[in-house]
Amino acid sequence: MKEKNANHAATAPAYFSAWDMHAYYGESYIVQGISLNIHEGEILALLGRNGAGKTSALRAIARLDDPMVTHGEIWLDHQPLHTMKAHQASQAGLGLVPEDRRIIQGLTVEENLKLAQIEKPAGWSLDRIYGLFPRLGERRRQEGTTLSGGEQQMLAIGRALARDIKLLLLDEPYEGLAPVIVQEIEKTLQHIREQGITCVIVEQNAVAALNLADRAVILDTGRLVFDGTAKEVLDNTELRHEYLAI
Repeated sequence: MKEKNANHAATAPAYFSAWDMHAYYGESYIVQGISLNIHEGEILALLGRNGAGKTSALRAIARLDDPMVTHGEIWLDHQPLHTMKAHQASQAGLGLVPEDRRIIQGLTVEENLKLAQIEKPAGWSLDRIYGLFPRLGERRRQEGTTLSGGEQQMLAIGRALARDIKLLLLDEPYEGLAPVIVQEIEKTLQHIREQGITCVIVEQNAVAALNLADRAVILDTGRLVFDGTAKEVLDNTELRHEYLAI
């Protein structure tokens, strides 16, 4: 399968761009010169087999120290994320929902949300978050780590929205969730898109991610091998078999 349009992001105008990004875990070369280009309000599915470098790319964009970005530029709404630390990128409008959700033990649902609002600028109000996730409102005084898996995912997304975010990064948001909860999270992400928030979703359930996304990129051993619409991936059996095993 030929690489398709893999480097167009360097020249196309975009709300978010990562250009020629390289990242390492120690001596391991994980993210090998990928470029992404996302327009405001889009949902991008970042796909690939296990070990393709998807989570590493997401963590590199979030400016986490592991993996370490050694080259490339990352821009969000004309702000150079590549010059920032993780907390500065968060203040610039980047929100990350990690795979393990990282709900803080010993704190209630509401305390987890309020903690995210300590640093300015704050984002959605608690009432607005509870309007999106009524179950969180019902359990606001319950310890966050005692929630079900689906409710913890709602809390992790709500905590990201409690910050004033422009780009939401989601790592395996459907993992371990029942199909009915996956559908609920999908509706939530559609609503978030309608609010103008741009999203990148890394997900092993590629079909679910593609049904939600506007566009998709596929990584293979750290390299970008496809950049196009989600529909193109869904319609291309050869591409899905070669790079996604579906």
